[in-house]
Amino acid sequence: MWIPPLYALGMVAAAVSALVFGRLFDRHGVGALLLATAMSALFAPCVFLGGPAWIAVGVALWGVGVGAHESVMRAAVSRLFVPERRASAFGVFNTVFGVAWFLGSLALGWAYEHALWSVVALSVALQLLGVPLLFFARPPARPSSTPFERKSLP
Repeated sequence: MWIPPLYALGMVAAAVSALVFGRLFDRHGVGALLLATAMSALFAPCVFLGGPAWIAVGVALWGVGVGAHESVMRAAVSRLFVPERRASAFGVFNTVFGVAWFLGSLALGWAYEHALWSVVALSVALQLLGVPLLFFARPPARPSSTPFERKSLP
C-alpha cells in the first residue's frame, strides 16, 4: 500500500530537482550533475537499510537523481556538440546509457540474490563510478577533431 505514495514522493522530488538542478546547471555547468549524482548515490543505504522515515528520504533522493539526470544530462549533451552532430551524440549517449543501465541492473540483481548489503554497496559504487565520466562532459578549451566536434562555451 505504500508503493504508490512513495512513488509519488519520488516523482515530486524529480520535478523539483529538475528545476533546481537546471538552474544550477545554467549557472555552474556540470558541477550541478556532480552534486545530483552524489546526493542520489545515498538513496540505496536509506531505502534498503533504514526504517520507514529513511525509506522516504531515500525515495526522495532517488527522485533527485531521476529529475536532475533526466533534464540536465540532456542539456549537457546539447552544449557539448555542434547542432549538426547533436542527433548522433544523443544516439550514442542513449545507447551507452541503456547498455550501462542494463549491465548495472544485471549486477544489482545478482547482488540481491546474495546479500542486501551487497546491493547497497554496489549501487553506491556504480553511481559514484559515473562521477569521473561527468568530467568528460565538460567543454574542452578548444574544439576537438573527433567525429563529434565539440562546441566551446563562452
